[in-house]
Amino acid sequence: MSSQNGAMKTTEEVALQIVLLCQFGIGTMANILLFVHNFSPLLTGCQLRPKEVICANMAVSSILILFMTVFPNNVFVAQRNLLNDLQCKLEYFVYMVARSTNLCSTCVLSTYQFVTLVPGNFSELMVRGRSPKVISYSCCSCWLFGILYNVYIPMKVSGPQNRHNKTSTKSKWVCFTSGFSVGIVFLSFAHDAIFISIMVWASVSMVRLLYRHYQRLQYIFPPHQGNRGYAEIRAAHSIVLLVVTFVSFYLLHCICFILHIVFVDSNLWLRHIGEVLTSSFPTISPLLLIFRDPSYPCSLIFNYKKPVI
Repeated sequence: MSSQNGAMKTTEEVALQIVLLCQFGIGTMANILLFVHNFSPLLTGCQLRPKEVICANMAVSSILILFMTVFPNNVFVAQRNLLNDLQCKLEYFVYMVARSTNLCSTCVLSTYQFVTLVPGNFSELMVRGRSPKVISYSCCSCWLFGILYNVYIPMKVSGPQNRHNKTSTKSKWVCFTSGFSVGIVFLSFAHDAIFISIMVWASVSMVRLLYRHYQRLQYIFPPHQGNRGYAEIRAAHSIVLLVVTFVSFYLLHCICFILHIVFVDSNLWLRHIGEVLTSSFPTISPLLLIFRDPSYPCSLIFNYKKPVI
């Protein structure tokens, strides 16, 4: 019976790792397309809009998350040399910085999209493209904040503990963390809670604003701005869907993390499920942003020109 359970666990782990590889392939290609779509206007002589700056940063952070989640511990792609202490520190640090930046960028994107929908002078200032420097500084701040916030990671992460134990094969491929105090755990929770709260607030505010002004959009946006109004509404729907997707996978990952602590016997299997959940948002988010976002004429891909009637 124990051998059957072991074989079943191995089969499930292999299946989850195959899912991870599929997520990596789809997510990496989608994020590369998202980055090229939003960064290519510079190559055509156009100025990057604030949203394009944010999406380009999200694409870079998502690719790093996928790399750091899939490659280090996947038996199909991991190198056969055992992980050393420096590799564990570097990989976990890069992953945490990319995760923090992705969370911060999603928060900035949802907040910016809400501001563009609010009628008023400040909204018009944002829409007219006079705020790319502010958004660029915000994105740079996300990276800088992620680095400073996770500067303690190299001191808390170490390499595999049983490198010379031939009877323990799984532990040779797993990095270990130690010394996390209650204060660090609380700060980590507060870090995520603040950004998620802002995202949820911005999304709920957008939904309420769109609901209230659905019948009056023709008055909010004059006829010569009708296309812009429709584009912003469609973009707002995409951002709300993006935030809902992020929060859903985040909650599922939290549940998996709690089960990971409670059920010690299923640690490795639950860890693979957690990796699948971690890779899900970086895989889905670029697809939402590419296929639901209106095309931009300055982009080298997914651009279009309306026919003249």
